[in-house]
Amino acid sequence: MERLPTTPHDAVFRQMLMQKEVARDFLAIHLPEAFLAICDLDSLKLESGSFVEDNLRSRYSDILYSLHTQHGPGYVYALIEHQSKSDRLMAFRLMRYAIAAMQRHLDAGHDTLPLVVPILFYHGPESPWPYSLNWHNMFVKPDMAKALYSCEFALVDLTIMPDNQLLQHRRIAMLELLQKHIRQRDLSELLDPPYHAFNAGSFDGHAAQCTNQLYVESRKRRRTRSADSSTGAGRAAV
Repeated sequence: MERLPTTPHDAVFRQMLMQKEVARDFLAIHLPEAFLAICDLDSLKLESGSFVEDNLRSRYSDILYSLHTQHGPGYVYALIEHQSKSDRLMAFRLMRYAIAAMQRHLDAGHDTLPLVVPILFYHGPESPWPYSLNWHNMFVKPDMAKALYSCEFALVDLTIMPDNQLLQHRRIAMLELLQKHIRQRDLSELLDPPYHAFNAGSFDGHAAQCTNQLYVESRKRRRTRSADSSTGAGRAAV
């Protein structure tokens, strides 16, 4: 059973916001202009469920609406705060709940992420709201966080790295080289040319153990393939 806010006026506000026409007026006033410009508020649909953790239901309640935009499905997530002390990490909380809404959208069978607009409804004792609602500002180094989380993540793509470049990677070189070629050929063919570096002490004992394990597994697969081929050839001859 869904829990309602413990504060009576918050419960009333939430019940009112669950009515489509009230929600439409609220969003027409408070949505960011850029998002409002691409939204069809007549398509608002109240979604079931809540993303607020059970132990926080006395402090927050939430409402999720779906709607059509010019670029596909979208959502508006409203979080109602009904506690006396403001949450300094509220921007991060809103981000987590918005991502949870995106995940539910994917779980429903969609293959692209929807736009989810988080809105905090606040009427606490401090005025104005005392904390930033940009989640990058929750970090010690906001500029670094913005640079990290507003661009593509780091990628180590072995498939495009030349072998001679990988061999310069010191203790991780052999493992990277083996992983790069593990699906292309038998690892025993690969080990001979770079094995001098491996034996020269460029790798610690753990790297050597991992490399040896990959080598052994490769030999096992090769023997299995050879046995299967021999069996198949024998059956064909019969």
